[in-house]
Amino acid sequence: MSDSSNKLASKPRVAAEASGGDDHKGARRGAIFIGIVLIAYVVYLVVTGQVAQFLDAMGSVQTGWLVVACISMLLYLIFGIAAYAIAVWLDPASPVGIRDLISVEASGIFFGNLTPMMMGSTPAQIYRLTKAGQNVGEAGAIQFTRFIVYQFGLVAWGAILLIARMPFFTEQYGNITLISVFSFGGHICILLAIFAIALLPRTVMRVAHWLISLLARVGVAKDKTAGWHEFVDSEVMSFSDKFKLAAGHLSSMALTVVITMLQLAFFYLVPYFLMLSFGHHDVDFFSVMAASAFVQLLSSAVPLPGGTGGAEGGFALFLGHFYGSAATAGYLLWRLITFIAPTILAAPLLGLKSSHNASIHDRWDRAIARFGRDKHVKSAPSAVAAAASAAETAAIEQVEAAAVKGADASGRPGGAAPAARQPKRAPRKRGTQVRRAVDGITVSPSRLAKQRPHDPQP
Repeated sequence: MSDSSNKLASKPRVAAEASGGDDHKGARRGAIFIGIVLIAYVVYLVVTGQVAQFLDAMGSVQTGWLVVACISMLLYLIFGIAAYAIAVWLDPASPVGIRDLISVEASGIFFGNLTPMMMGSTPAQIYRLTKAGQNVGEAGAIQFTRFIVYQFGLVAWGAILLIARMPFFTEQYGNITLISVFSFGGHICILLAIFAIALLPRTVMRVAHWLISLLARVGVAKDKTAGWHEFVDSEVMSFSDKFKLAAGHLSSMALTVVITMLQLAFFYLVPYFLMLSFGHHDVDFFSVMAASAFVQLLSSAVPLPGGTGGAEGGFALFLGHFYGSAATAGYLLWRLITFIAPTILAAPLLGLKSSHNASIHDRWDRAIARFGRDKHVKSAPSAVAAAASAAETAAIEQVEAAAVKGADASGRPGGAAPAARQPKRAPRKRGTQVRRAVDGITVSPSRLAKQRPHDPQP
């Protein structure tokens, strides 16, 4: 990686308007809704007499595996930040720092978990990128690229796990498994629509204008349809341009896909580690990952904050039988680790900011350069260093001999050569500073030009 600090100056931070009030209102409504759901669930446990069963299961939890489950969720969040860091690294002059990206990821978690179908995630993250200094166009490009890759990761994992474990779940649950298949098909449609907008923008615009005109004929207000026409004209082409710009960096796009796949894998493994914490060591982790993926596909299709309803139903359908009598405690711990705790912990990180304007690209280049120099100096074997020292000694002797010859030829005392013969060096005398280093020889004859009292005058 080349050092770009001298090529591009850091972009100035841009001012951004306050985040949309609708996002904050939606988040507040979502938080209230989820709080009511949790209270209703506790009441349900009390009424049905499952409190004792829940407490017994919690009393047998192995703390070590519970910590591993929490670490797995933490790695999910860290890989999400890393995926953003790659997108930001592509711009050598981007002022967005690591702490800014932590705030971006926290914004997506907080507003996504508290709004239906995570609709508040994208605008909140774009807003945080602009507050960090990224201009609106580049912030949109980064966010849309991240959204596309995340959707691709969901579809890829869904396809892998459906193919690998569909016979098992069909035998276990019968036709109920078709729910996950339909949800998987919905995500494929979303991904295909994204690629259509990105690769065939003019075709998409014509189809969208035809549909808007059809709505206008059936009585939709003209001011609304005019606004829709304007939105399609501006946003479709903008989205296509941003996607093509990001797709031009194939290596970074591929790396982002790999990181996203790892991110989702850690999320799908949380229920498995929770099963181990309850002592269920006879479960197949790949089957648990498949069940977790089915739950994620189902809950993401429910238009309620946090996928409420879909998460509970999906857990009961696909993961409940793995936990057995600890299903209630397993669900609450799973929901706490993957949803409630991240949402609460994300709140204080929303305003996190980096304290400098240096780009991640420049800081990475400087770190690599510093590491490279240190490695070069420290890794030189003693034999090589001794050989280099001997070679430098011989080179010094050659320089001194050449300087003596130059002094004899010019007739100047002290070996001072004419200006035309600057490469000639004076013989080494007392006070001359010679520094020997692995990279070469530095001779500083700063005192050779000084006349000694006994030297003859020219």
